[in-house]
Amino acid sequence: MPQPNKSPSSLRKLEVRGDGFRLDGKPLQLRSGEIHFSRVPRPYWRHRLQAAKAMGLNTVCAYLFWNVHEPRPGKFDFKGQADAAAFVRLAGSLGLHVILRPGPYACAEWDFGGLPAWLLKNPDARLRCDDRAFTDAAKRYLKRVGKELAPLQSTRGGPILLVQVENEYGSYGSDRAYMETVRDSLRRAGFDTPLFTCDGPESLAMGGVEGAFPVINFGENAKHHLKVLKKFSPNTPAACGEYYPGWFDHWGRPHQTKGTDGLLKEMDVLMDEAAMFSIYMFHGGTSFGLRAGANVNLAGEYMPQTTSYDYDAPLDEAGAPTAKYFALRALIAKKLAKRGSDESAALPAVPATSRRGTLEPIRITQSAGLFEALKDVTPIRDIQPRSMESYGQNEGFILYRARMPAGRPAALTPREVRDYALVFADGKHIGTIDRRLGQKSIEVGARARDQRLDILVEAMGRVNYGAHIIDRKGVTERVDFYYPYMGVLMGWEIFPLPMDAAFRRRLVYQSKALKGPAFHRGTFDAPERADTFLDMRGWDKGCVWVNGRNLGRYWRIGPQQTLYLPGCWLKAKGNEIVIFDLHAARRSELRGLKQPVLDGLATPTPD
Repeated sequence: MPQPNKSPSSLRKLEVRGDGFRLDGKPLQLRSGEIHFSRVPRPYWRHRLQAAKAMGLNTVCAYLFWNVHEPRPGKFDFKGQADAAAFVRLAGSLGLHVILRPGPYACAEWDFGGLPAWLLKNPDARLRCDDRAFTDAAKRYLKRVGKELAPLQSTRGGPILLVQVENEYGSYGSDRAYMETVRDSLRRAGFDTPLFTCDGPESLAMGGVEGAFPVINFGENAKHHLKVLKKFSPNTPAACGEYYPGWFDHWGRPHQTKGTDGLLKEMDVLMDEAAMFSIYMFHGGTSFGLRAGANVNLAGEYMPQTTSYDYDAPLDEAGAPTAKYFALRALIAKKLAKRGSDESAALPAVPATSRRGTLEPIRITQSAGLFEALKDVTPIRDIQPRSMESYGQNEGFILYRARMPAGRPAALTPREVRDYALVFADGKHIGTIDRRLGQKSIEVGARARDQRLDILVEAMGRVNYGAHIIDRKGVTERVDFYYPYMGVLMGWEIFPLPMDAAFRRRLVYQSKALKGPAFHRGTFDAPERADTFLDMRGWDKGCVWVNGRNLGRYWRIGPQQTLYLPGCWLKAKGNEIVIFDLHAARRSELRGLKQPVLDGLATPTPD
């Protein structure tokens, strides 16, 4: 059972009142910054938390992602990088309060909003409502969260002051019974600190639940939005659950930034009002691996998010303080001094940032073709294709194989591809289907004989917000084939490709350079073990592993053109890099840069 550390909230009582919070009877302004420990290498947790305190924050706000902590039904992970209790204890030891956001749903531009993909194996899955199959799973998860974190509440000597019920539910649904179920599950799990709900200004009424006070999210016009909240709930504190100092990026769309002047104006209001606030994000970090999510906009366009979650936040992707950081630090220090509070003493020194460096050109010397790696793999046989979740796969790629009959030119229409597919006839690339662009089918030329059809699908990220979150991956229904009458291709072989360590160990590399779906490998030394950014310009689309750790996706269309490589994951000698690229031939070299390239939006080249 996790043991609490002594912290500023040690054995204290927090009161939630209309004129603000009281901790042991004394006024408390919760000045918080959001940090997701899943997006920050564990060796860097301390630095990020120290930087928060040095900017004048007294609280850290943290999501838990259900899909991180229960990757398979009933199989929990709260160790290593997923050790939520260690993160909370560390925050408390540094003098920070903690606001916990356990879900079950998070959003956060994280795959599926943090929900586990295995929920979608049920073809009748209904999510974020009082459906027995969903709530039974959510109760099991929250019970385990309570085992890990309930002992770290302020009521038991730990730093956790507040716990959130669900997240922005008013923007999704109206099932009051579901919200009551989540609230009651948190209480049964042992959480006895005050509960709250978090919603945008238009959704406060829909997202609330009795027994949890409301907070409001916004990125501008603080004075107005605090009045909206006070009118809605006059007997609870002025509180901003998420204040946006920046924004996130989508592949193929411009890099998002937000100026400092407007941020300071709004923070000035929040400080003068003594309102609770949480800067979302204080430090965004990186959606390592294949964890970045996606949106669907009002026009129905699918918009996958980039690997970088820099967010134009006060601390950048690699943890370095920005101009925003120092401007906010100066403002908070000035306001605290003016109040004459106990916190008016000089803020802690800003902690030193990890070293950044370049890398000597990395030689990429070996390749292994994807199709060759499948020669000895026994496929799953199915009469028609189904989603990857139906085959028990959570993420990655999946290959569907069948025979195309001989005949005249035809239209091949998978229903439907999610999210990016390469189509091959007898091993030759004949077309690409990109969900972002609304592409549905490709034209197939005349065939003098039957041909092997391969459809290689990449799951780009499940929708994490709104009505479209049921977002199964792969080919989700069937493949229509018009030749010239409409037909449905039957008799498929399916190769799940989660791209995990077990699969990568099967690869047989050769010195010959390969084009098309292939793995490319090299080794390099990093004597300084400094943070760096791999320059992926010149490659096309894929993902990168260094020493077995998946750094995330890259894509030539941008805006992100580099991948953050933390120095703490490097060795002085003998680092292995593996690049899986869908299109590009092997390049001879790869470089590490001191600075990221996050605004390199490129015009896609035609197939």
